Amino acid sequence: MTTPVVSLRERKKLATRRQLRAAALHLVAEHGMANVTVEDIAAAADVSPRTFFNYFPSKEAALFGGHDPDRAAGLRNRVAYQAPGEPALEVLRTVLAQDAQDMADELRSLGDDPADWLRRMKVARNDPHVRAAHAAQMARIERAIAEGLAARIGADVETDPYPSVVAAAAVGVMRACVAFWAGSGGTAYLGQLIDQAFRALADGLPEHSALRDMTSGKDQN
Repeated sequence: MTTPVVSLRERKKLATRRQLRAAALHLVAEHGMANVTVEDIAAAADVSPRTFFNYFPSKEAALFGGHDPDRAAGLRNRVAYQAPGEPALEVLRTVLAQDAQDMADELRSLGDDPADWLRRMKVARNDPHVRAAHAAQMARIERAIAEGLAARIGADVETDPYPSVVAAAAVGVMRACVAFWAGSGGTAYLGQLIDQAFRALADGLPEHSALRDMTSGKDQN
């Protein structure tokens, strides 16, 4: 399979995006969300505030990252339409494991030690403003997953509780796996961890499962 050629312009855009994310993580971890402005982040990345808004709609978006401009919309569409004919839970497992891999890959792409970036993320999330922004983001993702599931199975989220119940469980799995991964300093396999967690969920969360047999190693996701 031929690897797509990335233009110089696209490489420069990606480098700027990474600089902005790195600056946001560093500044918020050091000073707290309330004490960091978009102008501060832009200055630390050596770009203008106008350039900042070409990449992120807010400082919260820069902090949390994600490859899609609208991560929630991307998840909704993939859950709804990826792999037609496959069971909903199977597709949800695949989609969210890939999303986790993308997140880990982006964090690694910032350079330096991934464990150091995870430390900064952990410090940042002790900030009540960051927790509130993250909770709002996760609520949007949960709603998007529920809407995607509903579209996939021909349900209505307003009259059928199944999509919302599964979405809430999925977001809980994601939170727990990412927290475990961050606590390991990025040494656990995040994509595999989420994959096994969803398999255990589909099996009814048995006490003995492959999820509990996972060992730590250098993160490859």
